[in-house]
Amino acid sequence: MAKRIGVVTIGATPRPDGLVTEIGQILGGGYELLEAGALDGLSKAEVQAMAPEPGEYLLITVLGDGSSVTVAKRHIVPLVQKRIDEMNAREMDVVLLMCTGAFPPLESRKPLVRPQPILYNLVRGIAEGRKVGVMTPLPAQVEQARSKWSEVGVETSVAPADPYGDPARIEAAALELARENVSLIVMDCFGYTLAMKELVRRETGLPVVLARSAIARVVGELT
Repeated sequence: MAKRIGVVTIGATPRPDGLVTEIGQILGGGYELLEAGALDGLSKAEVQAMAPEPGEYLLITVLGDGSSVTVAKRHIVPLVQKRIDEMNAREMDVVLLMCTGAFPPLESRKPLVRPQPILYNLVRGIAEGRKVGVMTPLPAQVEQARSKWSEVGVETSVAPADPYGDPARIEAAALELARENVSLIVMDCFGYTLAMKELVRRETGLPVVLARSAIARVVGELT
């Protein structure tokens, strides 16, 4: 019987960027993935009302039409919890939160994969005190990312590159980080793809940790 994975995104579903498809490819056969989004069923006006105020912790995600949007985390947390509750009611084997942002504790009867602590501890163990390059989507998230990574004792150089924007910016950010003499590069957003990872690895010659593939493999370990 196929293992059932409840995939909870902070945007709208179905996602048009191939994220769930790539998660399935990484996991391999024998899995059924059911996705649900925090913004499902909301109008554009309702989503726009979730825009972050200056200084608020912000998240970037994608809507069903392929457009990206920034939202304040305080609006997203209760909607994410609602989707997790739904996945529990549907008896998923594992629930995966597809966001590397910092979230408060969330409730789930089923195993809940929260990417941020997993990704941060993985990278800390690999880096062993060396500087890490972090790619984050928006300039407004750079200080946010520095603060998050410093909390787990990882020295970073951070460069913005929107996974939903100009593809040339991915390469530029990668080369910018490489010039900072980092030991590896972390692509700290589920919006970054396997193809983007390969681009960064090829252009820099550095090891690259991609959020979506690293966390998908953790899901595989649980099932």
